[in-house]
Amino acid sequence: MNGLVLESAVRQLELLRTNAISVAELAEAHIRQIERLNPKLNALVDFDADKVRARARMHDAWIGTRTRRPLFGLPVTIKSSIATRGLKCEIGSLLHKGEIPAHDAAAVARLRAAGALILGTTNCPEFLMAYETDNLLHGQTRNPWDLERTPGGSSGGESAAIAAGMSAAGLGSDSGGSVRVPAHFTGICSLKPTPGRIPGRGHLPPCVGPFQILGAIGPMARTMADVALLFRLLSGHDPVDPASAPVALREPTLNELRSNRIGFFEDDGLAPVTQETRAAVQAAAAALREAGFRVDPFRPSTLEQLRTLWWKFFVQCGAMLYAPEIRGREDELSPIFNEFLAIAAGAHPLTADQLLSAWAELDLLRAKALEEMRKYPVLLCPVASVPAFRHGERSWNIDGRTVEYLDAWRHSQWFNALAAPAAVIPVGRSPEGLPIGVQIVARPFEDETALGIAAIVDAAFGYRPPPMALNS
Repeated sequence: MNGLVLESAVRQLELLRTNAISVAELAEAHIRQIERLNPKLNALVDFDADKVRARARMHDAWIGTRTRRPLFGLPVTIKSSIATRGLKCEIGSLLHKGEIPAHDAAAVARLRAAGALILGTTNCPEFLMAYETDNLLHGQTRNPWDLERTPGGSSGGESAAIAAGMSAAGLGSDSGGSVRVPAHFTGICSLKPTPGRIPGRGHLPPCVGPFQILGAIGPMARTMADVALLFRLLSGHDPVDPASAPVALREPTLNELRSNRIGFFEDDGLAPVTQETRAAVQAAAAALREAGFRVDPFRPSTLEQLRTLWWKFFVQCGAMLYAPEIRGREDELSPIFNEFLAIAAGAHPLTADQLLSAWAELDLLRAKALEEMRKYPVLLCPVASVPAFRHGERSWNIDGRTVEYLDAWRHSQWFNALAAPAAVIPVGRSPEGLPIGVQIVARPFEDETALGIAAIVDAAFGYRPPPMALNS
C-alpha cells in the first residue's frame, strides 16, 4: 500500500471507480502513512484515524445506492485557515486555540459535495504571515526532503502532507506565494487562481479589502492533472461572495494553448537566483519549445513596482488589520508572527491618504502590466531565489550577493499584486537534491491557460517522491 498513497489523485480515483480498491482500503493506506510520517513532519494538526475510518465505511456503504461523485472517496487535507466543519481551524495561533467551525468554507463544501474524504487539517504559521511553518500552538512543520528544512509557508503543512503521500491533494491559500513557495519547496504542484475563480468565503482571516486582490484559496497536489481536476470542481460563482466572478469554465485545446506566446525570464535583475533555478527555467522553456510553443526572453517592466505595492498591502495593511485582534495579547504571539510585526513596524502604518493613493496606483499599474502581457500573455519564471531553507534561516548568499528573507520570494509576490493565476511545477534539483519549481503565469481569469501549459511542463518532468515517503 506504500506505493498507492504516492499515486496521483486521478489514478487513485480510477482505482476507486473500477472497484480495484475500496474507500476504506485507500483511507487505511493514508492512515498508515500519516501514523508513520506525521510524528516526524508535524504536517497534520487535527487528525482522528477512527473518525476517518468511520467516514470511509460510510462512503463504501453509499456505493451501491448513489451515483459516484467525481472525487468519491479521495483522501484530502485542508489548510487550517480554511473553515472545515468539525475540525480545528486555529490559524496557527493561541488566540484561536480549539476553535472548530460549525460550517464549511465554500470551497470545502464543494469538495464534500464532490465526494472527497477529508482526513484532517494541516499546520500553518501564526496568522499566515511567514514563509516558514511554525507556531506556539502546534510547533514546527518539517520538509519531507530534509527534516532540517522548512516546507515553506503559509501552506507548509499542506505541502508536506501531499509531498509525503499523507494526502492525495488539498487546499491551501496564497496572498504572497503561500501555495506556490511550499509547492516549490516540497516538489509538488499548485495553483494560485485568479481571486474569485474559487470562492474565498470561509477563509480565515477573510479575503477582504486589499486581500481580496492579493489572496485566493488554491488547490495543491502531486500532478498538474490533479490540480486542474480540483480547479474544475471548485471553481464557479458564489452568489454571496462579493469577490466571486461569474466566469465560465473553459477547456482550451492544445492549439489554443500554443497560440499564446510565452515570455520567460530567470530573474528580475535585482535579486539573484541560484544557478540551478536558472537551469530549471531554461529546461522548462526547452520543454515548451519542444511541445510547439513559441518561447522568447521577456521580462515585464512593472515587476518591482508591483512588489512595492504588494509590500504596502501585505506587510503594512496586514499588520494594521491584525492590530485590534492582538492588542493586549502580545505575550501569546509566536516568534515568527512577532518577526512579521517587527518588519511591518519598520515601515509604519499607512495613513488614509497613502492607502488611497496606493490603491489607485495599483489599478493603474495592473493595467500597465496587462498591456505589456498582450504580446506575451503567458510568463515562465522562477518561484523563488532559493530552494527550501533551513529552519530559522533569514538570508542567503548567491554568487557573492546576499538575498534577504522577504526578497527571496519576490517572484511570487508580483502576481498577487497583479491578481494573476500562477501555477507551480517541479522541474529541477539543487545540489543537495532539493526540489526546484518553476512558475507559469497567465493573465487574470485565464487560469485554464496557466493550467494547460503547466500540465505540459509537468508531463516533461513531474513529481518524484521524497525518499522518506517510500521507505516502509
